[in-house]
Amino acid sequence: MSEDGGQAERTRSAGGIGPRDAPRWLRPAVFYVLLAVAAYQMSGWLFHNLRGFLGLLFLAWLFSITIEPVVDWMASRGVRRGAATGLVLFALFVAAIAFLALFGTLLAQQLAQLLKALPGALSSVTEWSNRVLDTDFATGEDLIHLTPDTIRDLAQRFTPGVLGVLSSLLGVVFQMLTLLLFVFYMSAQGPTLRRTISSWFPARQQRVISTVWAISVEKTGGYMVSRLILAAVSAVATGIFLVIIGVPYWLPLALWTGVVSQFVPTLGTYLAIALPAVIAAAAQPIDGVWVVVFGTVYQQVENYILHPRITSRTVSIHPAVAFGSVIVGASLFGAVGALISVPVVAAIQALVETYGRRYELVADERPIDPGQSTVTSVEQREHARDEKGPDPQDE
Repeated sequence: MSEDGGQAERTRSAGGIGPRDAPRWLRPAVFYVLLAVAAYQMSGWLFHNLRGFLGLLFLAWLFSITIEPVVDWMASRGVRRGAATGLVLFALFVAAIAFLALFGTLLAQQLAQLLKALPGALSSVTEWSNRVLDTDFATGEDLIHLTPDTIRDLAQRFTPGVLGVLSSLLGVVFQMLTLLLFVFYMSAQGPTLRRTISSWFPARQQRVISTVWAISVEKTGGYMVSRLILAAVSAVATGIFLVIIGVPYWLPLALWTGVVSQFVPTLGTYLAIALPAVIAAAAQPIDGVWVVVFGTVYQQVENYILHPRITSRTVSIHPAVAFGSVIVGASLFGAVGALISVPVVAAIQALVETYGRRYELVADERPIDPGQSTVTSVEQREHARDEKGPDPQDE
């Protein structure tokens, strides 16, 4: 044996570890870690590039389960499910065309006038606040920093050419057709899709999938339908009131109030009434006060009369949870995520309540008066009676 070989042998015997002395689990562990990192990177890349498509799928699913109660009702009366879905979508299309035919021109005109008059209205309100409330808000051009030069620059920058308009229009039409296609198949093939997915699992899991599917459809669809009804009632009531007191641009303001107040949780009520109040106060300050009073009164009527009756079958969500879900949904999927976040959270909450388990709270260990009973709930009384046994007097 040479001196180099002897030196290497002595080094290994002294505690050195060679390549062949590595544990068997090290190489598979390194492989799986690298595989997990690659999968994470790939999933992040796919999510980033398919975020718009995933949001479109979520919106189509939401739309499909919104119309599903009507489709189920028609299917139970002998109409084929595909034909029922087509009839519902056609009825919604006709309703949209009728609304645009009746109010489309008026809405476009009032919306254009509203956007043009909004800077002046904000300046009027801030000037009134500075004069009456002794504030020091910026007014006039300093309020929004708009000059003829900046307006011209913005128009040149954001106004597309003919090719840009055509491409944008084709993109919107393609997205709408894609959305309607997914809505149609998700609604028409809903039971078939559920049976197909359930057939991949054993019988016990099939019951779980069926329950989860039913709860998701009931809660999410019921939430959307109730919100649409409340938004329509709010828009009609606000529009009638604005017409009565003579506030301009009543149609876009009424639609704004109805949509924002119902689909933006927590802050939606205040944001919805703020814009009509500003526009009304710009023309007549007392009208702004009347708009705020109307919004406050209507909110109480909705909270105590309309909301409990219309949303009796939907799940209630804590305002903080709803607001947080909107922020998360908007961060992930943009405007579509903000729209679908609350009903998705409502379905998740319903599933947690269905499969979750709650335990009875332990009674506080506090001194109790001799005349007071130590049992404070029906469950505790029943538990104490079971432990004590049957009462001889009852026998």
